[in-house]
This record gives sequence, structure tokens and C-alpha cells, in this order.
Amino acid sequence: MTEAKILTISPTITSPAIQYKVSMPHPESHLFEVSLSVRVEELSSSLLQMSKKLDLKMPVWTPGSYLIREYAKHLQDFCAYSENKQPLPWQKLSKNHWQIETLGVSKVIVQYKIFANELTVRTNHLDSTHAYFNGAALFFYIPECEKNKIRLEVISPLPNWQITTSLPKTPNTENTFEAEDFDTLVDSPFEIGNHQLYQFEVEGKKHQLAIWGKGNAEPEKLIPDIQKIIAVEAEFFGGLPYEEYLFILHSSSKGFGGLEHKFSCTLNYPRFGFRNKEKRDRFMQLVAHEFFHLWNVKRIRPKALEEFDYDQENYTPSLWFSEGTTSYYDLLIPLRAGIYDVQTFLKELGKEITLLLTTIGRKVQPVSESSWDAWIKLYRRDNNSNNCQISYYLKGAMISLLLDLLIREKYENQRSLDDVMYQMWEKFGKSEIGFTPEQLKAVIEEVAELDLGNFFKRYIDGLDELPFDEYFGHFGLQLKKEDNEWPDWGMNVVSENNKEIIKFVENNGPAQLAGINAGDQLLAINGFRVNADKLGYRLKDYQPGDILEVTVFHQDELITHQITLAHPGPSRYQLVPVKNPTATQEKNFVGWLGSSLESI
Repeated sequence: MTEAKILTISPTITSPAIQYKVSMPHPESHLFEVSLSVRVEELSSSLLQMSKKLDLKMPVWTPGSYLIREYAKHLQDFCAYSENKQPLPWQKLSKNHWQIETLGVSKVIVQYKIFANELTVRTNHLDSTHAYFNGAALFFYIPECEKNKIRLEVISPLPNWQITTSLPKTPNTENTFEAEDFDTLVDSPFEIGNHQLYQFEVEGKKHQLAIWGKGNAEPEKLIPDIQKIIAVEAEFFGGLPYEEYLFILHSSSKGFGGLEHKFSCTLNYPRFGFRNKEKRDRFMQLVAHEFFHLWNVKRIRPKALEEFDYDQENYTPSLWFSEGTTSYYDLLIPLRAGIYDVQTFLKELGKEITLLLTTIGRKVQPVSESSWDAWIKLYRRDNNSNNCQISYYLKGAMISLLLDLLIREKYENQRSLDDVMYQMWEKFGKSEIGFTPEQLKAVIEEVAELDLGNFFKRYIDGLDELPFDEYFGHFGLQLKKEDNEWPDWGMNVVSENNKEIIKFVENNGPAQLAGINAGDQLLAINGFRVNADKLGYRLKDYQPGDILEVTVFHQDELITHQITLAHPGPSRYQLVPVKNPTATQEKNFVGWLGSSLESI
């Protein structure tokens, strides 16, 4: 009789090899306490297997915000242990790169703290009222292991704090979540605390609105308008590319901004900015902008952003489309949703045109270069910025407007920029294949059935002024310029700590030619003290060509300059109907905005 053999089967490890635990036992300290557990033998990293060293890197930026933010500067108290609590040797190789010795070790446990006291949509914030974090600003990634699954456990400091995120929960566990890869972890912010949480549906899909902070936001009024925006954009692209979506709203003292994610977005807005109609409209534009990004940027994205390199800048000339076109639609979508009327839309559009045409940098920096240099210029403004750069959000939106009008006029509103967006979604967004600048241009040309080489050369890669009146003329509109009521002296002054500070000096303007510098303290005009808020009234007493004695402190030295005043500069541009519009102009306008020219 043969002796039976007993087959021993080792238990299958189903949990991810990379696991994080985030706690915040003392929220008032603003310190997140993070623990990282890595079963190193299960990682496929050739770098680790060859060197027996575990490399950890902290991202230097986060997708959607194109600036090196040096998140590692907030990290402290780093330490590493083996599974049996023995300290492991480690060293720091660069500003964001730690390396741990793993020879003979099957599991590495890393502990560190992150200081979090910056309330923006792209950073972390922790205090006694709540916890908010973004993955790029809190977690390490392991080179060559970015595609590994990651498990995350969150430990709240108080039992009544709730955890809200778009990241799916781990089955049969509490306060534990699963990320398919590091990109997903970065793309899933967390709001933890006593925030208000509201549920609603659109197109049969579940949505949540989490509101943190006191203020005058009224969810019963905001949510119906948010639903309208979602419905309009869903129809635009032929459906919603998710099952659930989360809006996180931070009601702050003076913040403003948004950051898009694949299944959520974070919005930061002044706490008392929801009842005033104009401010509330601006908030709905912010919602429309970030929600539009779940297609344009999160799924329709430039080739350079198809796979993120978290260790350095990711350059692309196409942010004029990714951000600028989104900015054009954030004005248009609330109109289509019925949140505001055509007069409001044209007023908001006029503000954008005014900002563009009063920024000297539009004559210096092409919008494609603005996109490329986002990492060093757009988010790092200084006293000379208006002289030398232009925002790809702003000019990109105006270029998108012209492309929309160009296509609409040619095809009598039967085609538009909407068709470009839909084609980009079909060709690149659904499959999440990055597009090149050449492919983007080809899609626009395909919809327009025009060679747009000259358009791109002049307005995207070049510095030609945008031909607003030519394009608006086909739709029965024209720009009306209004000048200031006082002569131009080529500088902007603001009050700071009871001092009048010159913040901007126009290139080749009267102030610069007289030798005045940004940063100087303005004291007097013709011997009389002056305040920033009354400058306009003072300058009304003079005419172009008059010479003023302007006294300033320049680096603590009292200096008097002589400024020759110039002709008044533009104060604003308005869109108004042309006189006696033709039937074609009337028809084009109605097809574009859904109202008659007579209504404005």
C-alpha cells in the first residue's frame, strides 16, 4: 500500500505589495503621519533586484498644475525598518529621492511625516476642522513600479470624521481603499472631516458634492445648476465616462481655483461668494471648467502628458487647447445650460477680450511658447510678467473662440468647435492615446475642411493680433473700445500696509521712460501726497503731454522724476451689435448663441 502524500498549499497573497497607511493623530500640528509597507520580493523592479536597494521618489508636481512644487520640502522624520523592526540603512540621493538598503529583507516599512498647512486644490491641508490631501503631495512612488496596485488605509483622528474620495473601497474592510496604480492614487484626492455630503444623480450616474468650510453656499440651489452643467457636457460628448463622480468644494476666506481629476474635482471658492449673482456665475464657470476637463485633459491629452513623469517638467505646446479651449467652453456652457443669459455671456467674453488686449505680453510671447514655459512663468509671476508673457488660458480661449466662429460661419452653424472636441474624444480620448500638435491641427482642419497653417503660424506660433472684428462681423457683432478718462502714465499702483507701492511699470511707457521702477513707493504728485485709490481723480486734472513731478522712495532713497503723460489707454472692450445687421448675420448669431441680436 502506497503512503498518501499530503500536499501543502501556501496561502495566496491577494493584498497589494505596496500599502500605505495615513493617520493624523494631532490635526492641530498640521502633520500627516504616513507609513509605507513594501514587500520588496514581489516587486518587478529590475533596479531593485539588481541593486538590492529600494528607491523612493516624491513627485515634484501634480498633473493639471504645471509648476514644480517641490512637495518633498514638507517631508520630515523619515525612517525605514525591516519587518522585524530593525532599522535599515538609507540615504538621500537628491531633493526628492531616498534609497534604502534591502539586502536580506523581504519587507520594508517606511515612516515619515508631511507638514500640511497650505489650502489650495493642489496641496495638502490639515487642521482641527478637516484633512485634505492630494496623492502627489503625500506619497512616494517606486521607480519601475508605478503600475503596481496600491492599498491605502486612512485612520481618522475622531470617530465622527467621515472619509470622502473617488477611490474605490477595499471589500470587507473599513476605511481602506484600492488604487489600480500610482497615477490613480495621485488622481484621487481625499476630504476627511465633518464636511456636508450631498448625493444626486445625472444621466443615471451617482454624484456627490462635499462642502467643507462655513459660508453662504446653498446646496439646494447649487446642485440643480451643477446638474444642468453635467447634462450639457454629457450631451456634448455623448455620455458620461464614469459611474460615480465627486465634487469637493472648499469654502475658504479668499481662495480661488480648481483641479481636475478623472473621477472627481476639487474647487476652492470664497466662502461668501455664492449669493451675489456675478460671483455665483463665476463659480458655475469654475464648475463647468473643471468638469469639462474630465474629457479635455484627463482623457484627451497631449502626447507629452500621456504618461506622467513625476520627476521633472512635462513639456507641451498644446496647453492653449487643453486649458484655453476649456476656458472658452466654461463661458459658453453655463449659457447653454440656462444658468445665465446671452447678455451675461457677451459681458464675460468682453472682460476676457479686455484682459487680453490690455496685456502687453501678448505682443512678446506666442501662446505655444506660453504653454511650453508654463513651468517657469505662468505660476511664477513677477513685476515684469505683464510686459513679457501671456496666459495660455486667456489667449487659448480667444483662439478657440475664433476657430469656433470660423467653422460656424463656413458651415452656417452646422459644424463648430464642438465637432472638433467630439472628434478628439473619438480619436484620442476614448482610448486615452496622447495627441501630437500635428494631430490636433489635422483634426481641426478636417472639421473645418481648410488649410489652417497660416492661422496657426500667425496666432498660435506667432504674435499677430487676433482679428476679432473680422470674425465677429459675420455674427453681427463688433468690439467697442472705451478709453480711460485720464491720461496714461504707464504704471499700476496699489496700497499695501499704508504704503502706495508701484506694482507694474509698462515697458516703454511714460513711467519707465522717466526712470521709475516696480517696487518703488509712490509718495507725491507735484508735491502733494497721493493715494492709490484716488489716482484716477488726480490724473483727470491733467492732459496728455503734461509733465508731472512724481516723488518716490527707490530703495529708501527719495527721488523725484518727471513723467510726460501719454494719451489715455483702453479701459474696456464691449461686444455690441453692428448697425443694421443682415439676415445672414442674424441667422449666424442665433445659431451660435441661441438668441437674436435684438435681444442684446
